[in-house]
Amino acid sequence: MTISALAAGVAGGGLALHVFSAAIAAVRCRRGGRPLAAPADAPPVAIVQPLCGVEAFSKETLASIFALDYPDYEVVFCVADAADPIAPIARRAMAAHPEVPSRLLIGDDRVSANPKLNNVVKGWKAARRAWIIIADSNVLMPRDYIQRLMRRWRDDTGIVCAPPLGARPASFAAEIECGFLNTYQARWQYAAEALGFGFAQGKTMLWRREVLEAGGGIEALGAEIAEDAASTKLVHRAGLRAHLASPPSKQPLGARRLRDVWARQVRWARLRRATFPLYFAPEIVTTSLLTLAAAAIAGDELGLTAPAAVMLAAAVWYGAEAALAAAAGWPLAWSSPAAWMARDLALPALWLSGWMNARFVWRGNVMSADEETLAAEGTSGGAGG
Repeated sequence: MTISALAAGVAGGGLALHVFSAAIAAVRCRRGGRPLAAPADAPPVAIVQPLCGVEAFSKETLASIFALDYPDYEVVFCVADAADPIAPIARRAMAAHPEVPSRLLIGDDRVSANPKLNNVVKGWKAARRAWIIIADSNVLMPRDYIQRLMRRWRDDTGIVCAPPLGARPASFAAEIECGFLNTYQARWQYAAEALGFGFAQGKTMLWRREVLEAGGGIEALGAEIAEDAASTKLVHRAGLRAHLASPPSKQPLGARRLRDVWARQVRWARLRRATFPLYFAPEIVTTSLLTLAAAAIAGDELGLTAPAAVMLAAAVWYGAEAALAAAAGWPLAWSSPAAWMARDLALPALWLSGWMNARFVWRGNVMSADEETLAAEGTSGGAGG
């Protein structure tokens, strides 16, 4: 076999896998359809939401949690520090919606190195329902949010999650973040679930209380530096599966800075490497760069010049992402391909960063993905993101 023939196989395989994963995600996340109505026997549900600091869309996301079309749910807000400026905003939202039972709990239970988990513990213990959703504060909840999560529960389910979907980008950096969140990470998560490799995602997690309590309770999620990694391992140990609801949970982005997008992706890369190293290792081949390089080498085999082969492969690769975004109703603009290319150029550096260093900064906290140590340099609470 010649080098060009081998390269053609690599390029063809890479493109086929990419298109396959995009097709799976497009089917799961296709737009349209009426909002789901709550069933007549809808069980009571509690939503536990950790809050930390004021973000650009805080008022809007807080309002969405009180506008759900569900007959019986309560809201438990958690704040680590009484002086946090988000607390009075939450109280005003609660006062504006007395029809929804809600509480604001303040305090920090240091059960782990994870500040978000420490903030959530009191809310989990105070919730009075058998079904509990832990949702980040930057989730913009649709009216049928609870129904979509409950619909994915099966006899073999241990947790149902919804990946974050980047929405309303107002800068090119935010478009790059959409490229990471939407047509890359969400695409692979739905594809992996379809192949039997479902992973929990901390943006939204629906638990049946008895499942988590049987695994050691809410404190058991401190076994890993990331609560979603601990959740995945807990349900797998119980012989259960992690399922994904669709569509993903919208996270409005607004204007983002490149350095903030980079820092967030570095944090996630180091967490994935520390918690699931065998699954993190192949991430290096998920960038388009390998496929495009193989296409350039395979040009002669295909009767094309190297530039023509690269352009053809790029058209298929990014065309599949565009088709997915269009089918799902995700952000899609003329600048999207440039944002996706910037993402793919960053992926090898992020992959190397995941292996070379374990430290990262999250909401003012210096943390280590390996040592699970925490040195507080700012707020001690966390709300995800």
